[in-house]
Amino acid sequence: MQLIFPAGLIFIVVLWGILSPASMAAVFDTVLAASIRNFGWLYLWIVLGLVLFALFLAMSRYGNLKLGSEDEEPEFSVASWFAMLFAAGMGIGLVFWGVAEPLSHYNAPPPGIAPGTPEAANAAMRYAFFHWGLHPWAVYSIVALAIAFFQYRRQSQALISSATSALPWAAVRRLSGLFNALAVIATAFGVAASLGMGALQINSGLKAVFGLPVSNVAQVAIIIVTAVIFITSATTGVDKGIKYLSNFNMVVAALLMLAVFLLGPTIAIIDTLTNTLGSYLSEIVRMSLRATPFRDSNWVGDWTIFYWAWWISWSPFVGLFIARVSRGRTVREFIVGTVLAPSLAAFLWFSVFGGTALTMEIWQHVPIAAAVKADVSTALFTMFDAMPLGGLMSGVATLLVLIFFVTSGDSAVLVLGMMSTGGNPEPSARVKIIWGVLVSGIAISLLLAGGIKAVQTATIVFALPFALVIILMVIALWRALREDQKEEERRERELRRRMRNIVAK
Repeated sequence: MQLIFPAGLIFIVVLWGILSPASMAAVFDTVLAASIRNFGWLYLWIVLGLVLFALFLAMSRYGNLKLGSEDEEPEFSVASWFAMLFAAGMGIGLVFWGVAEPLSHYNAPPPGIAPGTPEAANAAMRYAFFHWGLHPWAVYSIVALAIAFFQYRRQSQALISSATSALPWAAVRRLSGLFNALAVIATAFGVAASLGMGALQINSGLKAVFGLPVSNVAQVAIIIVTAVIFITSATTGVDKGIKYLSNFNMVVAALLMLAVFLLGPTIAIIDTLTNTLGSYLSEIVRMSLRATPFRDSNWVGDWTIFYWAWWISWSPFVGLFIARVSRGRTVREFIVGTVLAPSLAAFLWFSVFGGTALTMEIWQHVPIAAAVKADVSTALFTMFDAMPLGGLMSGVATLLVLIFFVTSGDSAVLVLGMMSTGGNPEPSARVKIIWGVLVSGIAISLLLAGGIKAVQTATIVFALPFALVIILMVIALWRALREDQKEEERRERELRRRMRNIVAK
């Protein structure tokens, strides 16, 4: 079931999207509207709950528990660990939306704010921080922590069901196979969403640098070529392909961000970071629970709920991958490294790219907002065109998206292979190839069925069932943490008793 059922369902969807894209788009749109209307509140509450749970664990006594034996050391350095989890977690998304999201909100801000105003610009940056900060990384972190805790402290398999099977309810344990299958399906569609967006932006970058036309044919060709690359990379293992690509990617991303910071409006970028961080922290609870029951507006559904669904759909993939590279770290170190540090990196990224784009749009009248309305994938390159060394930066950004495409793809192929082979940490090359082909096929079929809109729709639809699985994982993790902490305290009391006896003798 772990391989045949999800792979078969995904294959059917791929064929459907290729043979009849219009009908698939219509069905998905209907299901999407129903999901947002009836369950949007559920996404908001679940994700906020995961943020609070992560912060509580980091500050509690449970933070001292280690993911592994007490004398075990981490397998990877902090730099390599951070590079791999960041590249797998949201690399393509940051490059794609770093300029496009703030300008999209500036054009069409949250309800109650006039577009094209200073208030719209401030809200645009605040919501970019919100959508890419603590909330998504808390989703990743808690799912990863549950997997890693049961894998390294209870010697369970690297599967979603390892957590849920620890619950004392027979009905839940009987559904373990279904939970693993849901994780595979959510992962496949979540990764395909990012690969689809990556193909769009690579196409736009190649047009900006080499004049390659933007078309479905070009985007399909990009997906096929990069799929060959990431499948090849995945077969070399984490220690080689994924680790080296992730480290290289982080260096390239940091250099590109530094170039924009120095060549762009440096002071305005610093002011943007300062102002937005303050407003983000002061408004975080209101944004976390914002719904629009008395307005005829799709804004929250199109943005916040889409993002929460996207992060949830990615969470089994990123969670399993982060767990795979995090053995030997304490719970506190794990949460700081997977929630706070990546959030700060995202804040810097959006301040540099979003702050530069908004400054150029407002004060220099560079038509970036118009470019976003026409095609969101061109926003970054429109900004570069108005900057010194713009052509070079466009080329570097295209290379960056390509490498993020590969790191996301090869990480996903590894994780899908693990989940569909009973938690095998080294799935066979044949299994990896199957998943590489299927994920690429999903990305192609979604693009043919309606581009970005179809990608967003599929993500929300397939993430909803897994959101309920995450709730069960949180309950299981909480129970296990309490049990192990009590055992640790018992051992400490026994050790102190023995020491007192030795001293007394």
